[in-house]
Amino acid sequence: MTIRWTYAFADRPGARLADACAFWTAATGTRLSAFRGDDGEFVTLLPEGTDPSVKLQGVREGDGGAHVDLCADDVREVVALARGLGAGLVADHGDWAVLRSPAGQLFCAVPWQGETVRPPVVSGSRLDQVCLDIPPSRYDAESAFWAGLTGWQQRAGSRPEFTVLLPPAGLPVRLLLQRLDEERPASAHLDLACADLAAVRERHEKLGAVVVRAGAHWTVMRDPAGGTYCLTGRDPETGGLPAGGARPVG
Repeated sequence: MTIRWTYAFADRPGARLADACAFWTAATGTRLSAFRGDDGEFVTLLPEGTDPSVKLQGVREGDGGAHVDLCADDVREVVALARGLGAGLVADHGDWAVLRSPAGQLFCAVPWQGETVRPPVVSGSRLDQVCLDIPPSRYDAESAFWAGLTGWQQRAGSRPEFTVLLPPAGLPVRLLLQRLDEERPASAHLDLACADLAAVRERHEKLGAVVVRAGAHWTVMRDPAGGTYCLTGRDPETGGLPAGGARPVG
């Protein structure tokens, strides 16, 4: 099985989807597609001249979070592999499916629509990573699950609690697995790679985001729809660490 493309999904409360759309289109230099779904809950952020890699979803319950969509030629093959590795099937929509990883993180298997050209760096940043936040008791098994499902290169992060899954060149969204310090349900958030962390942080604050907490090479932000995400000190072209080894996650 080959994953042909990846989408990062920001899941936000349906009542605040308009706030999320306004912020994330401005932050990523995109425009909105037509809304889709029974309740108009799905929308894609469309870059100019390239293929999209970020979508938004308005959720009916809870505060939302993030998830990844894996695009392939054969969705049934993805579903079968995921279930064989321990995932649960949440909803089967025929040509796409919602699944839950062994640690409880939702993700989707969807058909590849021919996407090949990833979006550009915008104002010194690129949304290029979904960080899976995993409780310590489930970390090893969850890491094995995602590595087995994607077949991507597995690399140790800059700290013991991080594992990076690197997709083949050209795919727009990679995975970072973060082992939490506490036992709580698995979740996910979005990460942006920033050439100048302070400049991107200032720009996002002007767009309505607020700082939750900051470190030397990362900043946790909250967008106007209430969702948290991270600005990280990484090269937005390659996703890698700059000279000096900045921490790769918020």
